Amino acid sequence: MIGYGAILVALAGLLMTLPHFISEPYRYDNTSPGGISLTIKDPRWVGAWWLGFLIAAGSVALAAIPYFFFPKEMPKEKHELQFRRKVLAVTDSPARKDKDSPSKQSPGESTKKQDGLVQIAPNLTVIQFIKVFPRVLLQTLRHPIFLLVVLSQVCLSSMAAGMATFLPKFLERQFSITASYANLLIGCLSFPSVIVGIVVGGVLVKRLHLGPVGCGALCLLGMLLCLFFSLPLFFIGCPSHQIAGITHQTSAQPRPELFPSCMEVCSCPSDGFNPVCDPSTRVEYITPCHAGCSSQVVQDALDKSQVFYTNCSCVAEGNPVMAGSCDSTCSHLVVPFLLLVSLGSALACLTHTPSFMLILRGVKKEDKTLAVGIQFMFLRILAWMPSPVIHGSAIDTTCVHWALSCGRRAVCRYYNNDLLRNRFIGLQFFFKTGSVICFALVLAILRQQDKEARTKESRSSPAVAQQLLVSGPGKKPEDSRV
Repeated sequence: MIGYGAILVALAGLLMTLPHFISEPYRYDNTSPGGISLTIKDPRWVGAWWLGFLIAAGSVALAAIPYFFFPKEMPKEKHELQFRRKVLAVTDSPARKDKDSPSKQSPGESTKKQDGLVQIAPNLTVIQFIKVFPRVLLQTLRHPIFLLVVLSQVCLSSMAAGMATFLPKFLERQFSITASYANLLIGCLSFPSVIVGIVVGGVLVKRLHLGPVGCGALCLLGMLLCLFFSLPLFFIGCPSHQIAGITHQTSAQPRPELFPSCMEVCSCPSDGFNPVCDPSTRVEYITPCHAGCSSQVVQDALDKSQVFYTNCSCVAEGNPVMAGSCDSTCSHLVVPFLLLVSLGSALACLTHTPSFMLILRGVKKEDKTLAVGIQFMFLRILAWMPSPVIHGSAIDTTCVHWALSCGRRAVCRYYNNDLLRNRFIGLQFFFKTGSVICFALVLAILRQQDKEARTKESRSSPAVAQQLLVSGPGKKPEDSRV
C-alpha cells in the first residue's frame, strides 16, 4: 500500500505540471514597439516553475519501487495475530468465566488479561468503532495536558504553514531579490535548521531522561527563546520603493490623480506593467509610457543586453531610464534576516519530540493511537487549512497598487514594505505567543500534579513504616506491603 500511495503522489506531481503544457503561451503587455527584454529580476519573470514538480514526481516514483518487493505479511505481524486469536479464545471460553472472576483471579493474571484486551481493541469493526469513538474522543479531550499540547502544536503548525507558503514571496518583495535566490536561501538555511532542532530535541529527551515535567520545561524554554529571537525581525527590512504616482509625486504639489499630467498625451494603458527605473533619483515608473518616454535604446554586453528608454518627459532633466525595477539598497540584510528565522525555527522544532512524549504519556495505553489521530486531525483542520488564508489576507491588506483584470483586482504590483513586514512577522509572533502560553499552562499543571503526588507519597510513608514494625522482623517485606 505504501508503494501504491507513493505512485499516486508521483502522478499528482505530474498533474500539477499539465497547465504549463496545455495552456496558452505566456503573454506580456508590449508597451513599446521594440518589445520587452526580460531578466530574472523582472517582476513578470515566470521561469520553469513546472520543472520542480517533474523532478519531485520522478524521485517519489523511484523511491516507491523497493516497496513492491516487500512480502504481503511481515513475520512479526503473523505472530501477533496468532497471539490475539489465542487471547480471544481464552477470554470467550465458558469454562474460564468462573475461573477468571475477580474473586478468584490473582493480580498478575488480571494484568495479563487487561493487556490482552488492550491488544484486541484495535480489531473493532467499523460500526463498533463509530459507537466507541465519541466516548473516547470526549475522554481524550477532557485531559488538560493533551488539549493544551495539541493547541500549542496548532499554533506552531499555523506559523509553519504561513512561513512555508509566503516566506519566499515575502523575501522577494521585502529585499528585492529574485524568487530563485529566495528559495535557495530558504533551502540552504531554514530546512536544515528545522532538522537540527528536531534531532537535538530528541537527543536532549533521551540523554537527560526527561520526565513529563522536564519535557514541559524544555518546550517552554525553546518557545521563549524562539519568541526572543523573533523580536529583531520587526526592524530588519527595506523601505518601500518610490513609485511615481503611487508612493512618490514627481511634482512639488501633490495631485489628486494617480499619475502626473506630463504623460496624459501618451494615452498609456491603465493595465500595463513594464517597470522602468530612474537611476539618478531611484524613482520607479510602472511603464515607459508613464515616464513619458518616446524612444528606446538597447546596449549589448558580453553576457546580456540592457534596455534604456530616452526622451522621457516625466523624468527629472529628461534622464534615460532603465528597464526593470529599481534595485534595493539593503538587499544584503536578507542573510541576517533569514539566519534569525532559521534560528527561531530550530528553537521551535526543539519542542517537537518532548511535546509528542507529553501526548503519549498523558493518555491511556489503549487510547494512544486514537489520540495521535485526533492530534493530526486538529493540526490539519485548525492550522494547515486556515493559516495560509489568514496570512494571505493579511498580506493583501498591505498592497498599494493592484493590477486589474476585467475590472477586478487580479494581482498586487506593489506593497508597502513596512506594513508587509509588520503584519507578516506580527502574525508569526502572535502564533508563537499562543504556543508559549499553552506550554506555560502545561508546565504549571504538571508541577501541580507532581506536587500532589509527592504530598500523597509523604503521607503514606509513616503508615508503611508502622506496618513494617508491627509485622515483625521475621516476615518478608513483600508480605507486609501496603
